[in-house]
Amino acid sequence: MNTPRVVLVTGIGRYLGAHLAARLATDPRIERVVGIDSTAPSGDLATVLKGVDVHQIDLRTPGVLRVLVDARVEAVAHLAVTTAADQHGGRAAMKELNVIGTMQLLAACQQASRLRKLVVRSSTAAYGASFRDPAIFTEDTEPREIPRGGFAKDVLDIEGYVRGFRRRRPDVAATVLRFAPFIGSTVDTSLTRYFAAPVVPTVFGRDPRLQFLHVDDAFEVLHRSVAESHPGTFNVAGGGTLTLSQAIRRAGRVAAPVLEPGLGAVAGLGRGNVSLDQLDLFVHGRVVDTSRLIREFGFTPRTTAEAFDEFVSSRRSGETLPAERIRALEQTLLEGFRRTRAARAALEAGK
Repeated sequence: MNTPRVVLVTGIGRYLGAHLAARLATDPRIERVVGIDSTAPSGDLATVLKGVDVHQIDLRTPGVLRVLVDARVEAVAHLAVTTAADQHGGRAAMKELNVIGTMQLLAACQQASRLRKLVVRSSTAAYGASFRDPAIFTEDTEPREIPRGGFAKDVLDIEGYVRGFRRRRPDVAATVLRFAPFIGSTVDTSLTRYFAAPVVPTVFGRDPRLQFLHVDDAFEVLHRSVAESHPGTFNVAGGGTLTLSQAIRRAGRVAAPVLEPGLGAVAGLGRGNVSLDQLDLFVHGRVVDTSRLIREFGFTPRTTAEAFDEFVSSRRSGETLPAERIRALEQTLLEGFRRTRAARAALEAGK
């Protein structure tokens, strides 16, 4: 399939959508990039979008179909998927945007006769995270348990709608990208803020395996998905893994073990909350196989360790704690935990 001449990108009011639209606009093979979002881009994002035809349109309105038809759109990159209920309206608004918005977009795409390509952002959160998980998830692995988190449930619904769209429009090459959590010098999420805290809460007795994806590699895969033909569903993650304890030490932080029920309250302190999806990830971990992506795209993302180290090194010097200070704090926390356990055991013995 030839590179599409006209591309529509959803979610340009946020970092991922805005920067993908800007990147596609610099591709000489693409004649026009149209960007839509319910919120007009502002600040740095508005500056980034020079050269992009920007429209403030809600995905749930008929305006989407009009843009698809009037602009003669040949490819759609759907990135208007929010990962956390952090906007006005909470979880209800999040589901309305993610699930209903995607459903309405796909209904419009079904009627767009010139459309030949659809790229949809998904997440490895679709696999869930539980003690029953396999060592490695492939694209064909089903979740062993229904995910607790709202975002994971939403991406499962979104992928279900895409499967229905594929049946109705077999002439459209549909690509679903299941991204691992993004990380990098420009990424600001609840996950990066979690690792930036001086003392990082963890679950006592747990050290899950984690995978990350450098955001620049995400852009490369998205760009290739739009400009080339790669239909199918793909895991997108950095090779290898880091355990949570390794990541914390690389970040120059101190782990503070807490009992599992208390992790949400402790990890949610500061800027932004940690979602149920991330809480389960910090307990059970998740590792996916990316061999299908590497074979199909001929591209290998930088490893999880490389991506995480770039994130750490990009922070201001002096933010990380000296190794001896880390060991002293860890020892203090461990001694405090032992004293608490000993006091509790003494109370129970005296009953």
